Amino acid sequence: MEPLASLIAANVAFVGGHFAMSHPLRAPMVRMLGDKGFLGVYSLVSFATLGWVGHAFGMAPTAPLWGDGGDLVWVIASLLTILALALLIGSLRGNPALPDTPVEKVAAARATGAFAITRHPMMWGIAIWALSHVIVWPSPRTLVTAGAMGVLALLGARLQDRKKEALLGEAWTRWEAETTYWPRLGKLGGLGASAWAIAIVIWFGVTWLHIWLGGIAAGAWRWMGF
Repeated sequence: MEPLASLIAANVAFVGGHFAMSHPLRAPMVRMLGDKGFLGVYSLVSFATLGWVGHAFGMAPTAPLWGDGGDLVWVIASLLTILALALLIGSLRGNPALPDTPVEKVAAARATGAFAITRHPMMWGIAIWALSHVIVWPSPRTLVTAGAMGVLALLGARLQDRKKEALLGEAWTRWEAETTYWPRLGKLGGLGASAWAIAIVIWFGVTWLHIWLGGIAAGAWRWMGF
């Protein structure tokens, strides 16, 4: 199989497996395997297909199809990546969408921090991370993989809303009324200084690793002679 075709197949398997096991196949798999068995199979398939994505990504074409990744583009991509990290960090506390959250806790939830921006800060963080890579280095492998991850995040968020509405009814409807699917950028200040500070520190670390793992100096390191 050609490298790019293999990468496309790997991403289809990874994204398709997530959607299939999270929605139409979840109930029959749980009945057959039990909760722990389902989680084990889900994890195994996810890690296996993600490993395939990683291997195929390393073999696929790397040259950008357009653009030269100039300084302005890198600045925009860097700011988007910091935003993505801040949303990811903010999503780790106060999320009523976590499995096994009591219905009464969902109904009483109030949107603060990252959840005042969007009820899916983690998913939007992943999508924004994907966008930052597409604009700064639009190679075939980046377009395929980042595009797949963006679809997984944003369509997955929509499907999660539908599933939660069916499971939790009015409790979830109340939470949806507190929040929005689309990010409210005017609420970004509500993340708090600590979330932004942690995001910037992690950004420096991740972009430093990018030099050694990706072979490209990203973020501030690009202007530091690395």
